[in-house]
Amino acid sequence: GLVLLAFLFTQKLTGNKKISMFAGLLTAISPWSLFVSRIAVEANLGAFLFALGIYFFYIWLDKPDKKWLVWTIIFWGFSLYSYNSARILVPFFLVILLYFVWKKKSQKQLLVPGIILLIFLTPLIFQLLNKSGSARFNSVSLVDQGVVNQIIEKRNSAKLPDNIARLIYNKPSYFVYKAAGNYLLNLSPKYLFFYGGSHYQFSLPNHELLYLVTAPFLVLGLLKVLFSRTNSLRVLCLWFFLSFIPSAVTKDAPHVLRTILILPSPMIISAIGLKTLSDFLKDRSRFKGNFLYGIFIMAILFSFCRWWNDYWKIYSNAYSWAWQYGYKETVNFIKTNYDKYDKIIITKRYGEPHEFLLFYLKYDPKKYQNDSNRKWDYHANWYWVDGFDKFEFVNDWEVVGGVKCEVGSEKCLLISSPGNYPEAMPVGRQGWSKIKTVNYLDGTPSFEILEK
Repeated sequence: GLVLLAFLFTQKLTGNKKISMFAGLLTAISPWSLFVSRIAVEANLGAFLFALGIYFFYIWLDKPDKKWLVWTIIFWGFSLYSYNSARILVPFFLVILLYFVWKKKSQKQLLVPGIILLIFLTPLIFQLLNKSGSARFNSVSLVDQGVVNQIIEKRNSAKLPDNIARLIYNKPSYFVYKAAGNYLLNLSPKYLFFYGGSHYQFSLPNHELLYLVTAPFLVLGLLKVLFSRTNSLRVLCLWFFLSFIPSAVTKDAPHVLRTILILPSPMIISAIGLKTLSDFLKDRSRFKGNFLYGIFIMAILFSFCRWWNDYWKIYSNAYSWAWQYGYKETVNFIKTNYDKYDKIIITKRYGEPHEFLLFYLKYDPKKYQNDSNRKWDYHANWYWVDGFDKFEFVNDWEVVGGVKCEVGSEKCLLISSPGNYPEAMPVGRQGWSKIKTVNYLDGTPSFEILEK
């Protein structure tokens, strides 16, 4: 979907079919868009819906007909329910939309889109006011209790009058300072063109998000749109720079997935930069302009082949741990031997084990929801499942401290991280024995399965 939109956007902005095809090609094979398109995350849908909304907004800028505003609001509205980054970014674009509506004196067109927007926002507001609805945001917010403690400590240690210390050290000032730093990290050439993000589920480690060969064209394209007086190009520029905000105002910046709504604007801007330089060269020599296209295509294809080779030959083996590999084989073992054990204890080291059990066991949702053995609690801004059915989920340190397995006829299965055994019950003693090791794709162990 984004490949087609990149073509349509560029065609609308430049009227040049060749450049539009370049934009589509870049979107199809750039590491940023290609990597995240291969994983089943809701952010992909969010990026498509958001970009589709901007496309209809572009049409409205040329032809101020109410129906295009309606479609814009519909797709932006759906994007609010697809990925959280849209909930931060869409309000900025609504302000941009209102600016152009007032500029074109088309306020009468706002009634129907306004009603549609209200329909989308009403359930969202109720959700965000709910404790569970805001749990995810609270877990990634820049300001948490740890930050509050740091602020208090800095106030107390500052050799300043209390009022001045409070003015300098407070939550808003920390937020602005941290968010500004995060924003700049997202714009770093090191991040964009060399090493990518540190979240290995969303980008190839130590590899670029955008091919280095596109860097000069991206810069040239940005200069072109920055100084343009065309409304559509101005919106494209805002799209690029505003899209880093969701990553900037949350933890773990720079974050590849939280900036996914930027796609495919970098590719479109790079294509515009390519056209700008090509036109400049063609004014002097048609051969030079066409030669630039040829060199660009070869460089892009070479970069793609190198990246694709590393993706298939290195990434899948070396980084299977980043995908919590091993759960499927472990759950298949549980499925085969389920009736042999009275209790199955699983470590929480690799995320939420109940999710993998429910999925791979094809567990009946109704049975799970009504299970009297289901245990959960709320702490650290999260709802944690501690057990259901005959399963019990424990932290790694709880395994070392000694998991409970009733003596007598009860038979227990323990699934732990490698070498993480109960101190009082080492393997081979007091009844525990290791029966299976589940490995990552590179051959290193992910789970060790013991029984008693």
